Amino acid sequence: MKTSVDKLSDTRVKLNVSVPFDELGKEIDQAYAAIAQQVTIPGFRRGKAPRQLIDARFGRGPILEQVVNDMLPTRYERALLENDLNPLGQPEIEITKIEDNDVVEFTAEMDVRPEIEVPDFSKIDVTVPELKLDDAAVDAELDTLRERFGELKDTKRKLKKDDFAVIDLEATIDGEKLGELGAEGLTYHVGHDELIDGLDKAIKGLKTGEDAEFTSEVQFGDHKGEEATVKVTVQQTKERVLPELDDEFAQMASEFDTADELREATREQVEENAKAQQAADIRDEVLKAALEQVEFALPESIVDEQVHNQLHQILGQMAHDEAAFAQLLEAQGTTREEFDKQSRQQAEESVRTQLFLDAVAEAEQPEVSQQELTDHILFTAQSYGMDPNQFVAQLQQSGQIANLFSDVRRGKALAAAISRTSVKDEAGNTIDPNEYFGEIEDDADAEVAETTAEEK
Repeated sequence: MKTSVDKLSDTRVKLNVSVPFDELGKEIDQAYAAIAQQVTIPGFRRGKAPRQLIDARFGRGPILEQVVNDMLPTRYERALLENDLNPLGQPEIEITKIEDNDVVEFTAEMDVRPEIEVPDFSKIDVTVPELKLDDAAVDAELDTLRERFGELKDTKRKLKKDDFAVIDLEATIDGEKLGELGAEGLTYHVGHDELIDGLDKAIKGLKTGEDAEFTSEVQFGDHKGEEATVKVTVQQTKERVLPELDDEFAQMASEFDTADELREATREQVEENAKAQQAADIRDEVLKAALEQVEFALPESIVDEQVHNQLHQILGQMAHDEAAFAQLLEAQGTTREEFDKQSRQQAEESVRTQLFLDAVAEAEQPEVSQQELTDHILFTAQSYGMDPNQFVAQLQQSGQIANLFSDVRRGKALAAAISRTSVKDEAGNTIDPNEYFGEIEDDADAEVAETTAEEK
């Protein structure tokens, strides 16, 4: 077999393969045997008809077609190995020549990984936010827990931030009511600007039974961009009353017996979360700094595929209703052109990051143990809220186990590279990245590998 490679661009090549017939003996035998089993020829048992008679009855065409189909996968894989090619996506294969008893030639055009020169991570310096662990952060976390058990009680005072109000809304333009902005009996959390621009300012200070008017720009619908007059009427005012942070609450809301134990456990959790955030900041800043030092072309077909998959997923959630999708974009204040542009930018960034991490993995050559792969699969299944056995079955059915293996490999490679960088926080304190990015041994480290998967 002879092969050659034509470089079409930095990310695309054409592989030329020529296979002489004297290397196709096995495939020719298989083709005759398969066709002999499929046809009935008088005077011969099924599968026993001689080749000459099969050729005379059916010609060499079916034989050659079967031979080509059988030999393509193995000769393609062999040609990739001989030329050290790492294809991205599926190749475009074309049979260019079939000469009976002489040669079969085909081409395979494919995207390949561009050449990427991995920078020296030991020369990378980054700065990340300071790790702050104070009583305020602990109190805020405890308040969040208390809010889960809080009760809404009626009040007679004026509304203020973080109160709740049951309201009616009526919007008009030149006396015409806008149904899309109207509402009755709507519960609204004051001070969070989650509904209509200007509502928070208008509603603060109102009491039950009072109303106010304000103007606001319509964000969607036939009157998008126009100024509407909005009337808000307060039907009820409520405040959230939080339970006392005492031993009784600790026993009700947690596995702890005392408020002091709950506070200490919360402090430990806040510290763990802060460290996890700092690790993520280090990873993001190092990856950003490293990517700024390299330039390489992106395979357009891979970018196009990601853009297509993203759009297909969104439309799939909307039963492929283009009109509903257009309404969603309008409600979000964007256009299809802006959406397509943003989708391509995101796809380009994702492909660029993945290709770079693959290059880092090739440079670092980390080893991935079966236990590390298993831990990552369990972690991923948990993040999707799936039963691990069911998740593994789906991975095997779709052939995605290798992708998760690559995720772990990229994560370990990036962690090894980060451990050689220099890191300081915004207060000037030196941070040892090995504290976060040593050997991957636990779930927190597995999360690094998971994050690289999300960047794909």
